Amino acid sequence: MTTTTHTAHPSTADSVLKISVGHHVSGAGAEYVREKIGPALAHAPEPILSARVRLTGHRDHAVPKPIVAQANINMEGRPVRVQVSAATTREAVDLLAARLKARFERLSRHWEAVRGGGRGEVRPHEWHHGEPPRERLPYYPRPIEERQVLRRKSYALADVTIDEAAFDMDLMDYGFELFTESGSGVDSVLYRRGNGDYRLAQLSPNPEAITPGAVRLTVSPLGAPVLDVEGAITRLEMTKWPFVFFREGEQGRGRVLYHRYDGHYGLITPAT
Repeated sequence: MTTTTHTAHPSTADSVLKISVGHHVSGAGAEYVREKIGPALAHAPEPILSARVRLTGHRDHAVPKPIVAQANINMEGRPVRVQVSAATTREAVDLLAARLKARFERLSRHWEAVRGGGRGEVRPHEWHHGEPPRERLPYYPRPIEERQVLRRKSYALADVTIDEAAFDMDLMDYGFELFTESGSGVDSVLYRRGNGDYRLAQLSPNPEAITPGAVRLTVSPLGAPVLDVEGAITRLEMTKWPFVFFREGEQGRGRVLYHRYDGHYGLITPAT
C-alpha cells in the first residue's frame, strides 16, 4: 500500500505561524521561533491550517525552568498541542522544534497503521537520536498550604477505544487521558509510565471486556479509590504522583486531580 504524505513547504508553514511573547521572555524570542518552528512545521503529515506558538516566563527566578513554550497546531482540522519548559528562551524553542518533529513522525506512523486497516502496532513513545527525552513540565514548588484547585474542567467523556485515546494523547501532548473505554463502558485513565509504556486504570477493572487494539499496554488490577477532592489532594501530595484518578462518591464517576505547572491543582470531572 502506498501512503501519500502531505507536507507543508517552509514558506507556507511560516505564513500560518502566529507568535505571542509574554513577560519575562527574551525580546528576540519571536524571531527565533520563526527561524526554528517554521521549518519544523514542514514535517507535518497533513496540511497545517493554523499554528500558534506562545512563549511565557515565570516571574520567580528561583524556578529552574522558567520559560514555557507551547505550540497549538490545527492540522487538517485536528488539534495538535506540544509544550516544553527550559531555562532559557532559545533552549525552550529548540526543544519545542525537536518535539514537534518527533510528534509529526509518530502521528504519521499512527495514521499509516490506521489507514492500513489497523495492521501494524502503535508503539509507545520511542526515543530517537537527536530527539529530546520527554519530560513532564515541572511544577513550581509552591508551599502546600498555598496550593488551590485553580482550574476545574468538565466535559462529556468520549466513549472510545484505547487506540483512539492514545492517539488523542499524542495529538495534545497530554500525560494522561480520561475517557470511557468503549468495550467495558467503564470510566478509565490511560497514561504513560516512567519507561514510556502505556498503562490503563479503570474505576472497576474489567480487562476481558476491553476492546482489542494495536496499543501495547498493561492494566492496573486496582480499582479507583472513593475520595472527595480534599482526600485526592492528600493522596496526590503523599504519593508525589503527577495525578490521582479517583471515584467521586455522589455520582460514582471517574475524576482526575493533577499538578499544574504553577504549583496549584487542576481537576477534571465528567459532565453531568
